[in-house]
Amino acid sequence: MADDDTILPARTETVWWKRGTVYQVYPRSFQDTNGDGIGDLAGITRRLDYLAWLGVDAVWISPIYPSPMADYGYDVADYCGVDPLFGTLSDLDELIVQAHARRLKVILDFVPNHSSIEHPWFAESRSSRENPRRDWYIWRDPAPGGRPPNNWLSNFGGPAWTFDEGRGQYYYHAFLPEQPDLNWRNPAVRDAMHEVLRFWLDRGVDGFRVDVIWHLMKDEGFRDNPTNPAFHPEQPEINRFEQVYSADRPEVFDVIAGMRRVLDGYDDRVLIGEIYLPIERLVAYYGSDLSGVDLPFNFQLIQTPWQADAVGALVDEYEDALPPGGWPNWVLGNHDQPRIAARVGEAQARIAAILLLTLRGTPTVYYGDEIGLAHVEIPPERLRDPWGFNEPGHGRDPERTPMQWDDTQHAGFTTAEPWLPLSADYDTRHVEALRDESRSILTLYRRLLHLRRAHPALAVGSYRRLETPNLDHVLAYDRAEAGETLRIVLNFSPAPVVFPLSGEPGWIILLSTHAGRSDVALADTLDISGNEGVVLVRHPA
Repeated sequence: MADDDTILPARTETVWWKRGTVYQVYPRSFQDTNGDGIGDLAGITRRLDYLAWLGVDAVWISPIYPSPMADYGYDVADYCGVDPLFGTLSDLDELIVQAHARRLKVILDFVPNHSSIEHPWFAESRSSRENPRRDWYIWRDPAPGGRPPNNWLSNFGGPAWTFDEGRGQYYYHAFLPEQPDLNWRNPAVRDAMHEVLRFWLDRGVDGFRVDVIWHLMKDEGFRDNPTNPAFHPEQPEINRFEQVYSADRPEVFDVIAGMRRVLDGYDDRVLIGEIYLPIERLVAYYGSDLSGVDLPFNFQLIQTPWQADAVGALVDEYEDALPPGGWPNWVLGNHDQPRIAARVGEAQARIAAILLLTLRGTPTVYYGDEIGLAHVEIPPERLRDPWGFNEPGHGRDPERTPMQWDDTQHAGFTTAEPWLPLSADYDTRHVEALRDESRSILTLYRRLLHLRRAHPALAVGSYRRLETPNLDHVLAYDRAEAGETLRIVLNFSPAPVVFPLSGEPGWIILLSTHAGRSDVALADTLDISGNEGVVLVRHPA
């Protein structure tokens, strides 16, 4: 645990993905330009000026490949194309050019664990047991009595095996039956996927977020997963068993190292891995001698109780677990998780914004969080997420609703009926209303992002957690670099507190979640209101 005497080292490297901020766009929901109610690539290009104004450094775009959309793009039918729903390959080329002109990087979602059932590779694989691509996917003979080969479950509910009459075998799918898993034990599959990476890298893509990267290798013996003693019926069915043999296998690190070698053939590209694992397993994905992903996505803030002591302990545990040279990263939400404002409330969503953008490491901002989007009610007739249909109550539609730009009928997102509903308060919760409001959460996000650029301590500086005796609801820490120290004090409680500054003179309030407190010089203490977060600066004497 970090304390007053423990200072975690500064990382002064200047590679863009260490000092920058990533912004995730769910393309169906960002901006529609052709009037079909669904966002598109031209819409993202149209809003690049907004992203540059906001102050982010990279845009990560969820899948835009040709797809039957059984799982809204995470069932890929062609890894080297663009679905007409989103535009054309030329539209993506133009987006990359325009983003780079604004000094924004472009990260694509890469979905290598499974393809669409309509991918030509799968059509060949299922056609016969003699086809050259017969083992590009995971096929197994039935167990006695015709049962599935083992007890593995789909992450979207139900069995993870579907019987194919033509081959007389089951194929494995960690998600929908329409998403058969590729066989990464086959060198031909690896070679083909490496060529996909090169296709996009040659077009100027700056990196990839790799979907469910910890799933890529499965147990060679296909053993049954053990029962999870902590399972209770309110949880998703996948939790009935511990995913010991269906994911997070040791062989996966060789697969990731192969991807790493492909990206190392290009300058300044980033490899990010989606990994929902405990910290001690998560950090293994940096790989031996950092031969793995640059950023194993750290979702711990999504899963940790929103309490100062719990969050502080989490940061300590994560920092202590990082391998030498491993660069941290933080995430508050994404297209699969309830939004931060839905989880902690509007007031604490501001505390979360300061936390995300002042901790050591690369932050990822999910579109719409910067305007305080929270839970959006989805009427039954508007449900879209297949997981929500399979397991009611676990759908992800509320966190995928359209971005809200202005006070027009459909919030400036589209001229048609949007594919998912807007928030009930869309007429006031939109960019146009919030961008010039000094007290808005959008202004807070923008000020924080610009502070990160103005103060290297926030981008690459050291981290030191401060002890807060008798202040159980306060989390405080210092970030320091090149003789400058910034102190962050976060009140997780609605009650006001007095925070001692230990007699250190020269502290000035740079930013507060409560507008009107900047540039205030302090003496020995800091008075903090309930649900307030403050960033202080202290220059050397």
